Amino acid sequence: MSSDPTPQAVREIADGYAFTGPALDLGAVLLDGTAYPDARVRVPLGVLNRHGLVAGATGTGKTKTLQLIAEQLSGQGVPVFLADVKGDVSGVAAPGTPSERTTARAAEVGQQWTPRGCPAEFYSLGGQGAGIPIRATVTSFGPLLLAKVLDLNETQESSLSLVFHYADGKGLELYDLKDLTAVIAFLASPEGREELRTIGGLSAATAGVILRALTVLENEGAGAFFGEPEFDTAELLRTTPDGGGVVSVLELPAVQDRPRLFSTFLMWLLADLYQELPEVGDLDRPKLVFFFDEAHLLFKGASKAFLEAITQTVRLIRSKGVGIFFVTQTPRDVPSDVLAQLGNRVQHALRAFTPDDAKALKATVSTFPRSSYDLGAVLTSLGTGEAVVTVLSEKGAPTPVAATRLRAPQSLMGPLGATDLRAVVDASPLTARYRDAVDRESAYEKLAARAPRPEAAPAGQPEQPAPRREERGESGERAREHSGAGGLLGSLLNNPAVKSFARSAGRQLGQEISRSLFGTSKRRR
Repeated sequence: MSSDPTPQAVREIADGYAFTGPALDLGAVLLDGTAYPDARVRVPLGVLNRHGLVAGATGTGKTKTLQLIAEQLSGQGVPVFLADVKGDVSGVAAPGTPSERTTARAAEVGQQWTPRGCPAEFYSLGGQGAGIPIRATVTSFGPLLLAKVLDLNETQESSLSLVFHYADGKGLELYDLKDLTAVIAFLASPEGREELRTIGGLSAATAGVILRALTVLENEGAGAFFGEPEFDTAELLRTTPDGGGVVSVLELPAVQDRPRLFSTFLMWLLADLYQELPEVGDLDRPKLVFFFDEAHLLFKGASKAFLEAITQTVRLIRSKGVGIFFVTQTPRDVPSDVLAQLGNRVQHALRAFTPDDAKALKATVSTFPRSSYDLGAVLTSLGTGEAVVTVLSEKGAPTPVAATRLRAPQSLMGPLGATDLRAVVDASPLTARYRDAVDRESAYEKLAARAPRPEAAPAGQPEQPAPRREERGESGERAREHSGAGGLLGSLLNNPAVKSFARSAGRQLGQEISRSLFGTSKRRR
């Protein structure tokens, strides 16, 4: 007769997680409120490029789960990217603080807990925050992603794509928002409309909508996100000399009131990685694991084309060695075509206070494999730091559904102090590379240069009537003086103080440019 006190049901679940290769430890099987430390719940390192979902109601421990997975990935040499929307993930860079609660949790799940921080880099969008600035050129961002940020409809999105196509063909580099604004204003002018005749048209109404949306975006401070030096996403793949994976934390508290912008910017990072990385198939460990927090913001209000592009990117980037974890409240926040590709699931507690909550709970239960648990009851009774887990085995088959008491992160469970965070940023070799914005010659300067200027009339002759503002393209103070109705180009191609930081040789983006699923362009190195 066996002396093992572990229930048979628990042993059967644990057998499904007895992997032979390297794996991450998530916690211990939980049954009827008791955790069994010998029954470990794990996820094989080699299947993390099959993507995953971390979901649950607010306050159930999703952020700590991200931190737990990230620090173990880093310890096994896998770089990690984390979007820190609320500013409470930065503690991953510092050792945790021992406490009675941590000691108790470690004993419950059989964890040998020791304080440990991770090698980390901190970034911010366009320098809005303490981190290293991340910027993208407008050309690299592409029309589909930009249309999502600007909340354009499908007709306006098509018109924006036409603008990008024209700029590509004419060698008008779109580095920042003023470049794009200048091109749109030009194409809405009589001269521009004539040039567009062979490839389509841009109505004045549509141009006005896009220009107004760009103005709103820039007034919100988002203009700092677009420009140079453009961030090289290869920086996210770095490891330390001793083989640890660098945890890249994008600090977003300063822009959390612009969710559409930062969620779309995260998608740009993935699209750029997809273009730049070679095909590698299934590796014994991923090249990068990317955590996409507040994922519902990415999908809310998205066009059909945008959703199709996300689905394709998620499907195809797996073969580049990149794993994506979407983090949100319920699986219903993620489109079914994307959800079907998320093989690793960590579902924290859900609430059923309203009819909509009950519907979401039922839908969540239906996405799990069959199990001996009453998942509806389990998911509403889980405590903080507990979750229902199912992952892919080393053979690619789903593991048994396991209610799990999760391990405690070994890094600091809270934000890093402002002084410590600043010290990490100042010490980074990337700070000097990306800190200062660069303004090269591009579409704005080229269009301003080609605008005709009126010549002085010879002595004794009457002055000729001044050309229309759309034709003369004045800049600086004169443009501001004459920026009344109809002066699109004159009012937008202003500010003579803006000079090129480094004159480009007029690189022709047009015929050579290659755009990916999202319309983003290949990086020029």
